[in-house]
Order: sequence, then structure tokens, then C-alpha cells
Amino acid sequence: MHGQIANRLRRAVDRHLDEGEWAAYQDINVVHDRKVWIPDCFIAPEDSEAHVTDDGIGIKASAVHLIVEVLSPGHDGTERDREPKRRAYAGAGIPVYVLIDDYDGHGTVTVLAAPRPDEAVYTDVHRVAYGIDVIIPEGPAKGFVIGEAITGPARGA
Repeated sequence: MHGQIANRLRRAVDRHLDEGEWAAYQDINVVHDRKVWIPDCFIAPEDSEAHVTDDGIGIKASAVHLIVEVLSPGHDGTERDREPKRRAYAGAGIPVYVLIDDYDGHGTVTVLAAPRPDEAVYTDVHRVAYGIDVIIPEGPAKGFVIGEAITGPARGA
């Protein structure tokens, strides 16, 4: 399920961005203060050459406007995506972090915005259950809807 959701999301974000100056990426490193992450999906400039790290290892976090993580299966994966990555992305000043969580009750989507890098927290948190549309509030993906077409239907009780 993890891979299916991540792929549906990236394709839908690409359509939403519609060949503009922004693009959706997968399987590329995002780098901040010598830390490297490989998000399930992120948005950065289409012409990303100017934003590649000097050593060529990935794209600088300062160029990334949105990161999406689809929770990885297993205890270590879920805990890493829920807390350490949340703090790391806020600390890096990533404007929007979306967490698609198949393991939170019957499935939830959480959109975090308004980071405070000095405190490594997001101040705007919007969490909904699968089956309820959530809209990206800002940036290149503003207005993009994450709903059943990406997560699948609400999970049964």
C-alpha cells in the first residue's frame, strides 16, 4: 500500500503543477545541515540544478516547498516519520509537511504548515481521517486535494 499511495500522490501532484516552474520528485535526497532524507514525494523547482548541494548528493532543503511521507510499515518506520522527521523538516523550514498514515486508527492525513525552525515545530496542524478531503494551504501545491483518489476510501471501524 505504501508504494501505491506514494506513486498515486506523485502523479497527481505532477498533474496539479501542470508543467510549471515546480515539479514533484521521488527517490532524490533532500539535504539540510549534513542530514539527508529521502522523502516519498517532495516539491522543488523544475530546474533544480541551482539547488543541488555542492557535493551533488541531493537538493538543498531550502529549495523544497512541500514534503510528503507515507508512513513506512513497522514500528521504526512509523515512529521515524511521525516525530523525528516532523521535527527535522520543521527545523529545516520546509513550509508544508504532509503525513499519510495508514497505521493511525483507520488512516489519517495530517497537513503541517507554518514551521518555526528555531523550535523545530509546525504551528498549523490539520488532521483528517481517510475519506475526508484535505487541501494544501500554501505554496506551489496550494489547492491540491488529498482524498480518496490518493489514500483510498475510509477504512472500516
